[in-house]
Amino acid sequence: MTARESMVRLCVLYPDLLGTYGDGGNARVLSQRLAWRGLDVDLVTVAAGERVPDSCDLYLVGGGEDGPQTQAARELAASGALHRAVDAGAVVFAVCAGMQILGERFPDRNGVDQAGLGLLDCVTVRVDRPRAVGELLTHAAGLPAADGSTTPLGTLTGFENHGGRTVPGPSASVLGRVEVGEGNGDGSEGVVNGRVVGTYLHGPALARNPLLADALLCRAVGVDSLPELDDADVDALRHARIDAARQHELAPRRSWRDRLRGS
Repeated sequence: MTARESMVRLCVLYPDLLGTYGDGGNARVLSQRLAWRGLDVDLVTVAAGERVPDSCDLYLVGGGEDGPQTQAARELAASGALHRAVDAGAVVFAVCAGMQILGERFPDRNGVDQAGLGLLDCVTVRVDRPRAVGELLTHAAGLPAADGSTTPLGTLTGFENHGGRTVPGPSASVLGRVEVGEGNGDGSEGVVNGRVVGTYLHGPALARNPLLADALLCRAVGVDSLPELDDADVDALRHARIDAARQHELAPRRSWRDRLRGS
């Protein structure tokens, strides 16, 4: 889409396969923030086995379990539509399993490497450690804009639930640095390649972080900025989640036996 056009096309990919953690809410957030600004939205939902359009402005890929993740990756690779869309300037926002799919490779449920789409310079590997589950805070590096500037995003809040470690490659930029949680597993969180953004932030991430939502929309619409919205209520909730995550991180760890005893 260009700034001269009034219809923004959003595409949710495979919510029947990649809808485990409520990431479909990201589409509702983007649609509403566009509507509040007087922009029309065409929301396209693509289920498994259906044709993926290559003419949308912004694509959303959510998180899911290992089996459906592998199926989604194979269908997207066979289609080629997402590659064509990115080549034409589309924005992609992918969460958890979605981010892993966009990388070079990821492990399936049996630990066998599966080919990703190669839209992000990263690989995901299986590691011998507890699953990363809980609140996730990231000090975002900001998203690059077409004019070379960076859109500041501040602290991003969400929750994570994943078992793999994502290793950014030499050409990769990361979304930010972890304050609370695991993220990629090396102190970084997410992977960015131009208009393609991956993260482990569930929440839905764009409901918790309206600046990130608007940064994605700016790139999809083709503008430097959008009219401001009154996000006071959202910001209050966002800061409450940030404070709660920090307090939980500082609290002494107790075993499950201690918690059952109430000590």
